[in-house]
Amino acid sequence: MHCFQTDRIATPIGDMVLLAHDGVLLLLEFDDATDRVAREMRGRFGHADLQPTDNPFGITSRVREYFAGDLHALDDVLCDGGGTEFERKVWAALRRIPVGTTTSYGAIARQLGDANLSRAVGLANGRNPIAIVVPCHRVIGADGSMTGYGGGVQRKEWLLRHEGALLL
Repeated sequence: MHCFQTDRIATPIGDMVLLAHDGVLLLLEFDDATDRVAREMRGRFGHADLQPTDNPFGITSRVREYFAGDLHALDDVLCDGGGTEFERKVWAALRRIPVGTTTSYGAIARQLGDANLSRAVGLANGRNPIAIVVPCHRVIGADGSMTGYGGGVQRKEWLLRHEGALLL
């Protein structure tokens, strides 16, 4: 059985839950999505022992620093979201989106070498278990519209404003 450190973080847009092991962030998700998250984690790791820990590996502090205005506090947090080979490629591309900018599913698909992969990129984006650190909120529609976000479009808009990508 796996043993993971877990912590809860109060943020301006809702409480978040993190899961980490050996210095690597495995999950960061809004607390109101815990049922979905629990299913995903069981599918990925089976039953695991969750050890409530204050600031595991300093990750909680880094998330708090991000929300306090240090927009680069999460840049070098080590992550492992699991996923398929394709999902890992998409999530790596998400981590390369600079703070304060947005991109589209199609642009990521082109980066990955096939413009026809937009839908697959969207699905992989939606399966990202590491919110904010793997910044799926920075992906918007090609027409500039706010596309879906697992944490809710209002949170997505807040995050983009916080990062300076939305001025309104």
